[in-house]
Amino acid sequence: MKTLLVVLAAALVLPASGGAGPARTDSADMELQLALKVRNTRYGPILFDAKDRVLYGFTRDKRGGKSTCYGACARAWPVYFSKGKVKAMRGVKQSLISTVRRRSGRLQVTYNGWPLYYYAHEGPREVKCQNQNEFGGLWLVIKPNGRLVR
Repeated sequence: MKTLLVVLAAALVLPASGGAGPARTDSADMELQLALKVRNTRYGPILFDAKDRVLYGFTRDKRGGKSTCYGACARAWPVYFSKGKVKAMRGVKQSLISTVRRRSGRLQVTYNGWPLYYYAHEGPREVKCQNQNEFGGLWLVIKPNGRLVR
């Protein structure tokens, strides 16, 4: 009976502590998640993650500085966190990929010094929020050379 209770308790606790993603991933899946690539869009070639989600820079952030997006801002514009080395795929310059430490201590991926974000209500290959003015700045997609698209 004790064993059954321990197993049930573990089953209830593990999903809650694992966050939104799967509790375990193999190294190939993790490597795929930590990659930047370029896709052609109506804005020209821009940055996407390995799962085809577009990435944005925020003009309120200072290039080479820390993120200014927290609270409601970070809920609307989730951070692209680093869980290890981010691989440069087709069209991306590895030398422009870095990280910046957030207040929580977690590392946010940067490209050419711009902290990277998603838009919470976009799916793969969707680019709905280019030039969106929200939370005190503009949200802009990023060219492979690291410049924000205006």
